[in-house]
Amino acid sequence: MTLTAPPLDRVPTEPASAPAEPVGARRWWMAAVLALVGAVAAGVVVGPAGLPWRGVILELVAWVPLVHIRSGLSPTEQAILWQIRMPRVVLGGLVGWMLGASGAGYQGAFRNPLADPYLLGAAAGAGLGATLMIAYAPGSTGWPVDPVPLAAFLGAIAAVAASYLVATTADRHATAATVLLAGIAVAAFFTALQTYVQQQHAGSLRQVYAWILGGLNTSGWHDVVLVLPYVTLSSAVLLAHRRLLDVLQVGDHEASTLGVDTARTRLVVVGAATLGTAAVVAVSGLIGFVGIIVPHTIRLAAGSSYRRVLPLSMLAGATFLIVADLIARTVASPSEIPIGVITAFFGAPFFIVVLRRRMRS
Repeated sequence: MTLTAPPLDRVPTEPASAPAEPVGARRWWMAAVLALVGAVAAGVVVGPAGLPWRGVILELVAWVPLVHIRSGLSPTEQAILWQIRMPRVVLGGLVGWMLGASGAGYQGAFRNPLADPYLLGAAAGAGLGATLMIAYAPGSTGWPVDPVPLAAFLGAIAAVAASYLVATTADRHATAATVLLAGIAVAAFFTALQTYVQQQHAGSLRQVYAWILGGLNTSGWHDVVLVLPYVTLSSAVLLAHRRLLDVLQVGDHEASTLGVDTARTRLVVVGAATLGTAAVVAVSGLIGFVGIIVPHTIRLAAGSSYRRVLPLSMLAGATFLIVADLIARTVASPSEIPIGVITAFFGAPFFIVVLRRRMRS
């Protein structure tokens, strides 16, 4: 069989002198950064507490080194800003950042634009772990850490590990299709267990559904500190493999002829994406569609190279979730809409459009 040479931007080796980014690519970078800055500003300034926007801005400026200025905010308003609103915006950015990065990683690893961070059962595993803890250990006052996020984290990791174990048991050198099928089976099994537990403990249904729909309403700086190491590590690993993800797009056989260990690359990418996803899902609940719509939108707008798709998906994911959380906590104030409802409201129609485009092509 005769192989044609892949495009230069898909070769995993770095040339001695890398070409400069095209002007159009630089514009997308600037747009992504400005959008994130605007989302953070809106998330900090706008809220149901009605803090004066001028005072909020002055309070933020006062934290700049060598700047001494009085914001005029009362101690209560300062507490709302720094202990409630700011950590919520930061955590929303981290969760969206990780879900966007994980979605791009999954889509690249499995060469499927409809893949998302929950593809291999991470959502089902997290849901089962959280449900078990809510049902069988409802009181967490005696625990050194909150048991629900811990159980959700372990459940997500266990589900993805089980998917890979099933896939490699059937085929030692499991292909992407084999891993996906194993993930579907494991997710179905974990979901069945979760449904059984919910039926046996009907009194905990409300709390379980509140967690499943996702939310950042109980977030604090401790949640930010908890997930930051996982997000940092996972993002670094994914960014380090972005060129190899480009090579995977030509197919496993062709990538192998170029010297890429496809099975190992896919395992590392999926492992890093799953670790980060499990960490953020543990504190935010199951927030869907971010990992699908953000990377796919970036791919349509800025090109298909993962050198751009991955980092831009991180920035756009953070922006999207901060804005979604802002809508969730303000549109029905003083009550709050679960953030998963907001992301599904925008994500479900987008998913249908993408699916129809795929079927036509």
